[in-house]
Amino acid sequence: MTAHDSTPRTAPPATPLTAAGLTEAWRSMGVREGMALMVHSSLSSLGRVEGGADAVVASLRAAVGPTGTVVVPAFTGSVVLDPHPEHTGVPTPEIAERRAAVPLFHPAMPSPMGAIAEALRALPGSLRSPHPQASVAAVGAQAERITARQSLGDAVGRESPFGALHELDAHVLLLGVGHNRNTFLHYAESLAPAPRRKLRRFPMAVAGERVWIETIDVGNDNDTHFPVVGREFEERAGIRPALVGTAPCRLLPVRRLIPFAVRRLGELLAADGAGSVRQ
Repeated sequence: MTAHDSTPRTAPPATPLTAAGLTEAWRSMGVREGMALMVHSSLSSLGRVEGGADAVVASLRAAVGPTGTVVVPAFTGSVVLDPHPEHTGVPTPEIAERRAAVPLFHPAMPSPMGAIAEALRALPGSLRSPHPQASVAAVGAQAERITARQSLGDAVGRESPFGALHELDAHVLLLGVGHNRNTFLHYAESLAPAPRRKLRRFPMAVAGERVWIETIDVGNDNDTHFPVVGREFEERAGIRPALVGTAPCRLLPVRRLIPFAVRRLGELLAADGAGSVRQ
């Protein structure tokens, strides 16, 4: 255990976790009826769960109730991806063939964001935002509002599901994962004075024609600053992890997290001299 690791340590539960038991655990952490909840998760971190990912999704939906909303990342950045981002100009036949094999995004496209996220995305009635690489899936009372808008550039910025969740006073549930998986820190960085930037490239169908789109978005952190900012926010806000099964879990209020993260990331990025555009 490091000096900053306050995660409780217990033996794995003798019996599998159940949907009812998980709902009780989320409620004990502070999840409430009507809450909009953004969930970043690792199913394996929980240990044995009776019913697997479907049971976890059911427990989250039960915890927020019929007036609440559960949201998960449904990103496809590793799927709808230019295989030759370094190539400019007219492509060779070989490059053109590889690019032609990249699938177009569609709402039913599976996401590699983990079993819990994929189970929610596949639910009947689940809605998905339209971005080819940075979509989210949502179920519940505010699902339509959350998934309705998402700009192609700055896909996690103000005009995105994350902006809508911020407006809705949402919470983030980190279920067995760290702040390196907390997309709201990308959202916070998009609001900072000099964010890191990257180029996104993906195919889209425009007026019946397949074209490649280039847009600028907030850059990747690669575990540089997000773990630090997340830990510092938890310390300031008095947030301690709760052990659910074998998973350390954290519930974070977005409206308190964002101003802290914008300021702190601004300081760290200014010290780095960040702001360059990267592939």
